[in-house]
Amino acid sequence: MHYSHEDENFPLTRFESMLKTNDILFFDSGEFENIIHHYLENGKIALAKKAIKLGLAQHPTSVNLRLFQVEILVIENKFSEADDILAMLHDVEPNNEEIYIQKANVLSKQDKHEEAINTLLIAVDISSTPEDDSDLFALIGMEYLFLDQFENAVIYFKKCLETDNTDYSALHNIVYCYDFLNQNDEAITYLNNFLDKNPYCEVAWHQLGRQYFNIKEYSKANAAFDFAIISDDTFVNAYLEKGKVLEKLKLYDEAIENYKITLAIDEPTSFALLRIGHCYEKLGQEELALQFFKKTVEEDVLLDKGWIAITKFYMKRLNYQKALHYINKAVNIDGENVLYWKLFATVNKRLNFLEEAEQGYKRALELGNYELETWIDRSDILTALGEYNAAIFNLIQAAEFYPENPEIEYRLGGLYFKTHESDKGRFHLINGLRIDFDYNFIITELFPRLMERPMIRTIIAESKRISN
Repeated sequence: MHYSHEDENFPLTRFESMLKTNDILFFDSGEFENIIHHYLENGKIALAKKAIKLGLAQHPTSVNLRLFQVEILVIENKFSEADDILAMLHDVEPNNEEIYIQKANVLSKQDKHEEAINTLLIAVDISSTPEDDSDLFALIGMEYLFLDQFENAVIYFKKCLETDNTDYSALHNIVYCYDFLNQNDEAITYLNNFLDKNPYCEVAWHQLGRQYFNIKEYSKANAAFDFAIISDDTFVNAYLEKGKVLEKLKLYDEAIENYKITLAIDEPTSFALLRIGHCYEKLGQEELALQFFKKTVEEDVLLDKGWIAITKFYMKRLNYQKALHYINKAVNIDGENVLYWKLFATVNKRLNFLEEAEQGYKRALELGNYELETWIDRSDILTALGEYNAAIFNLIQAAEFYPENPEIEYRLGGLYFKTHESDKGRFHLINGLRIDFDYNFIITELFPRLMERPMIRTIIAESKRISN
């Protein structure tokens, strides 16, 4: 096969041909470095290891090839072997900052983040190109993030931007730190100062808009997103965020316009389709709203918000049969989604399909939805079905999460009276009255026949007298 030297991948092509033929061809160390880098970038670890082995056979004194060997050993968690090579390389080139970077990487992988930081600081000190130290500062910033030292992380990510004002990853990390620290004002001040020097940075305008959105300064957020769009009129996220702001300002037609621009610029996103649907619903354009809700689930069948939007659309219009049809579809697609099961239970309850509703609440609880409302709703349905013992067991479980809760205590009191366990019934009824007397209407609503019993009327009357 003929290889053209004009082909930028010629050394790689030659190397792979060599592997197939078992011929031994010569490559200079730089070519080996490029080949190894290519394989690592593409996750081809086995081929990278072969290239390192052959490279070191031809260039046994190459420090850079040894550093690639260290990188592989770190990937394989062979930290001791990596350390041995780094120690040997340090003796050869004690002022090679890349050795310190790899040493820091070894330490970081072993959760020795403080030591990693100290090692990276040495690399900064010996750096021969301080104007290009952005990557070093970023590594230090990441180590501080691992330690949850966000204030220190911010310092080094800011150094990244001072060195390279196009390092948008560092900019995102700075905002992330401020967000974590709940320092919106500090983030806004920093971004405004950054924009004074870089007025056409669409990423910074976008981040500034998000900060204003977080503190509900919607007009300022809108202006920031406008500047992001002026800086780059194909910036999809700026249009999406602007759409969200316009919704908050109840400018639904304008919000729809911005969401639709994103559909024209890029592939349709389920988020934009869903938001358009909600905007049309707010405008009372029901057919268009439903059309876009359905487009949402066609675009992303796993997006729960889409199925929930369709189900709730029909529920609001009291069309529970249609709502049931769509929530059944959702449950069949993802039977582990607790939001689906809660909605499934609610729809079936509205249709008076009590057994199905009870199963929905039960499944929601099994999936970890321990909200009081879920326990209570399931208990009331079991009570309506005459499954008193199951209702009691359900409420006892609920009481573990919500001790001394009047809604639970009154229900347990009534249920124990229904199952002829009067002592337990009396205990829980008195407990409920003690916690909150005003909730005694639960007995009247759920167990009206019990109010005919003199003992229960006496307990309630005595408790009222004591509370007064």
